[in-house]
Parts: sequence; C-alpha cells; structure tokens
Amino acid sequence: MIHRVLAGDIGGTHTRLAIVEVSGPAEARIVHEARYPSSAAPGLAPHVIRYLAEAAVRPEVACFGIACPVVQDDCDAPNLPWKVNARVLAREIGISRTTIINDFRAVGHGLHSLSDEEVEVLQQGAPVLHGPIALIGAGTGLGQGYLLWNGSGYVVHPSEGGHADFAATDALQRDLLAFLAKEFGRVSSERVLSGAGIANIYRFLRSAGEAEEQAAVRDEMAGTDPAQVITRHGLAGTDPLSVKALEVFARIYGTAAGNLALTVIASGGVYLAGGIAPKIVSWLGSGSFMEAFRAKGRLSSVVARMPVRVILTDDVALYGAGAVAARGLMD
Repeated sequence: MIHRVLAGDIGGTHTRLAIVEVSGPAEARIVHEARYPSSAAPGLAPHVIRYLAEAAVRPEVACFGIACPVVQDDCDAPNLPWKVNARVLAREIGISRTTIINDFRAVGHGLHSLSDEEVEVLQQGAPVLHGPIALIGAGTGLGQGYLLWNGSGYVVHPSEGGHADFAATDALQRDLLAFLAKEFGRVSSERVLSGAGIANIYRFLRSAGEAEEQAAVRDEMAGTDPAQVITRHGLAGTDPLSVKALEVFARIYGTAAGNLALTVIASGGVYLAGGIAPKIVSWLGSGSFMEAFRAKGRLSSVVARMPVRVILTDDVALYGAGAVAARGLMD
C-alpha cells in the first residue's frame, strides 16, 4: 500500500518540504517539493502552511527532520532563528499526527531508500552484516548519528557529536585552534567542519601567511557566502589560499569521520551526508581526507576495513522523514 505523507528537512539555511510516497521500509519517492530560506519566516509553521497551500494537499501525517537536539517534543536549534514544539506545530499546521526528529535521525531512516546512483564509494572496505553504521555530515552545521542492529532491524540514534571539542592533530591545526579560541573561547568541531568553518579556516590561513589573499577572491566574497567562493576556487585550483583551506578542511573532516567510526565500531560502514561532501567528493576519495580517516595508529587497520560512502543527494533526509511519518499510518 502506498502512503502519501508530508516530510521536512529543516536546516539552518534551507527549509525543504515535500510530499513523499512511501510503499515499504526501503521505498520512498518524492512527488512534490519546495525549498524556502529558513530565515524567511518567524517559525516553521508559516513555511509549512505556505507549502500546503501551494501544493494544495492535506496529508494525514507529517514528520520534520530538524537540525537540533529533540528532547520531549522540543527543538531548540543552534543554527535556526526559532524553536519548535511538536504539539504546538501540529496545532498550527492542522495535522494532528505531526512528529519532529533530529535531522540525522531522518538521514539514518533514509539510508535504505538510496539508489546506487545516489552514493559514491570512497573506500570499499569489508562490511560486516548488521554492523554499526556511522553518519556524519558537514553543512550549515556538523551533524552526526549512528545505527545499531537490534536483531530485527536497524535503530537510528541521533547525536550532537558535532558540538564536541575540536581536536587538533598537527602543528597547523593547533595554531588554528588557538586562533579560533581567541574569538569563540570554546572551539567545537562545528567551528571548522561546516560552511562557516571553511571560512574560519581561510581566515586563519590568511592571518598566518600560509598564502596571499587575492583581491578578486576577497571581492567575490563580499555580500555572499564565503564558503561557496572558497570551495569554487579551491576545486578549480585558481586560488592558492582557497586550495589550502580545502586541504585543511578535508584533513580535519577525515579525522572526525575516523573518530566517529572508531567510537561506534562502524563495521557496517560510514556515510558522509550534508551539503558539502557532494560538492568536494573528488577531493575526498584520495589525499588528505582518506589519509586522515585511516591515520588511527594501532587501529588503522580497523578503519581501513570500514566502508566509506558519500551520499550525493540531499533528498535522503526527506526519504527518512517520510518513512517515519508513514509508520504512523502503517501501525
């Protein structure tokens, strides 16, 4: 039986809403969707009401994956300008069966709906059947999560590990940590592994004299997202400072992914989600990212056996939120 549900992927930059058809545990298809700037409304409800009017639908159930810790139906998102309570939201949008979940819980529930074309393999590894699976993804913030097998299926667990302390692994990173500590005090991993993190790394490298800033690049960054400019020039190789910033970012990303892989013993695999990895996937498959991922001393051989994959589509959280919503109709 096919169920049509309302699903949302709510991040610090974009609010994505969709009607998702769910026909089984691994069968989800987006039939209509819209994207809005998250900051363009004073809360989530106005976005949803607008979307339902535009789509001319009224689903029976809804689920929203939101970039925040969800505690007892409350979400206080560090990268969003508003708070969300599931019961209040349900009343405001007129859908009584409304659920909010952490965005990486939504990603976890969406993994099994991914096609082969929506995933890029960085390390084939030797996957263990029903082994733990790790999720990590840099975007507006740094999301993490993991999946554990309970005997009949995977249970998805969200995490706020992206807000754990940034751990420097070489002299340059220790200088980066000191540079950011002067500005922020405590430095979390998200301060370097995010869109803003790319810009922070660039600013540090510029101040440290690692490369000279090009006036044209500086002018491009005025009035727009610096991370997009840095990433574009870094990938194209047209600006040495941007190239160096991406190299440092990729190495730190690899270290963080490897740390999470060890934390949960991710013998089932490591998935990179979020908005940044698909854009720099050509950098991640070789060089500093995979070197840092595998650089785990006596346990290097353990992480070398873990599959590593990049999720190329940003639809995965909508698949997962749709799947969670559909359970309310299947139960």
